[in-house]
Amino acid sequence: MRANLDQNDRQFLEQLGRQGSATVPEICDRLGVTATAVRQRLVRLRAAGFIERELVRNGRGRPHHAYQVSSLGQRELGDNYAELAAILWQELQTIEEPDVRAHLQQRIQEALVKRYGRDVDGETLHERVEQLKTALQDRGFDVEVDQTGPLPVLRERNCPYLELAQSDPRICEMEQLVYEKILGSSVSLTSCCLDGHHCCEFVTSELEAVTVPLDKHSDSETGD
Repeated sequence: MRANLDQNDRQFLEQLGRQGSATVPEICDRLGVTATAVRQRLVRLRAAGFIERELVRNGRGRPHHAYQVSSLGQRELGDNYAELAAILWQELQTIEEPDVRAHLQQRIQEALVKRYGRDVDGETLHERVEQLKTALQDRGFDVEVDQTGPLPVLRERNCPYLELAQSDPRICEMEQLVYEKILGSSVSLTSCCLDGHHCCEFVTSELEAVTVPLDKHSDSETGD
């Protein structure tokens, strides 16, 4: 499962990355915090795989441990694709040929279905929604499933595509279609963070999923 860094952990990793490799006392001196606080954070981030520790032997002195950001931690610090994704999506919408634009959007949709739906194979809709929840959580989504009603409801507490959706609400439509294909069920987006709601809520149906072309808007609607 992907671990989410809070702002303090991210700043800690960034500072350690600037130091390259450092001992607990060196980290304490740089950050101005206690050794206990540093060790607690090191233990947690090592357990998550973001920090590595090595035993250093210098001459006759006592061996000591030095810490550095792991390759996973370096990837996590550089894992900020929101701006690039927004640019790529916006450029995609400027493609003048409708067939080319629709084909590329369909490929994106299929890639997301493959990415999130790889392990979704439950016999019942309830099982498949739970499996989808797990797949999304493993990728850092803040999601939950409400199974109290006759049909399951998937809720995203934070919109994973908010910046993109603010410039092009069709992102929400694409997400809905992706979930329909994964679940084999019709899905309705009944509330959306983009509209000021506290979550994005996807209500499922036992009816067979309806296939809707992603690029169904006319050129006049999209401004092309």
